[in-house]
Amino acid sequence: MPAIELFFGLVAFGAIAGFLAGLLGVGGGLVIVPVMVWFLSSAKLGGDHVQHLAVGTSLAVMVFTSFSSVLAHHRRGAVDWSIVRGMAPGIVLGTFAGSQIAGLIPSDSLKWFFVVYAYAIAAQMFFNAKPTAHRAMPGRLGQLGASGVIGVVSSFVGIGGGSMSVPFMSWCNVPIHRAIATSAALGWPIAVSGAVGYLASGWNVSGLPWGAAGFVYLPAMATLMVLTVLLAPAGASAAHKLPVAKLKKAFALLMAVMASQMLASLLR
Repeated sequence: MPAIELFFGLVAFGAIAGFLAGLLGVGGGLVIVPVMVWFLSSAKLGGDHVQHLAVGTSLAVMVFTSFSSVLAHHRRGAVDWSIVRGMAPGIVLGTFAGSQIAGLIPSDSLKWFFVVYAYAIAAQMFFNAKPTAHRAMPGRLGQLGASGVIGVVSSFVGIGGGSMSVPFMSWCNVPIHRAIATSAALGWPIAVSGAVGYLASGWNVSGLPWGAAGFVYLPAMATLMVLTVLLAPAGASAAHKLPVAKLKKAFALLMAVMASQMLASLLR
């Protein structure tokens, strides 16, 4: 595929990912990872480490996207910073540890994990399946355990964790708009610790393309970072105006299509 088409593909999907990160609180990584897999495979870059580069680059992009998104939510007074303080330590530990483990897992195995996770999240979002809110947020120990699990899974999939942290907070009686905003704030420590972890775990790996710093592909990161930072605040603003429930169904269908494409590549 010509380089110009690859570039414009990154531009288009980067814009979509940034807007969705702010709008739905699910993290643009659910879009960025399959797009990066398509980009790297089409450009014949990455060899046996395509999925590692896709996930690491996604988390690096989310460092900037999450920061931009959380600023927009914070200005609206929607972030519960007490929850952020309670969950951030487990998020950081879980994400960094997970990124080190992921570096030892074959690329196709990480792809299978992404496919299964994407189908599960697509079904959850399409049918609006969520636990009934019937309890308060747990204490520090409970938050540490829950956030650690969220961090590990996020590091395997390359997302900001919103598809897990939003349902968790909703289950604990946190209003949905506050849960989305707080999830955006939690996405930043996930992104930072995950990006650092993938940079470290891939630092001495041979066969990576020019422009890669560990498992972070810098040229694609720079392109996607600019677009997602520009579009995330627009998504956060739209979250207070648009019918989010209907948009989630459309996003769920998009996720199912992307997961199916990745599954087809694994079965070839």
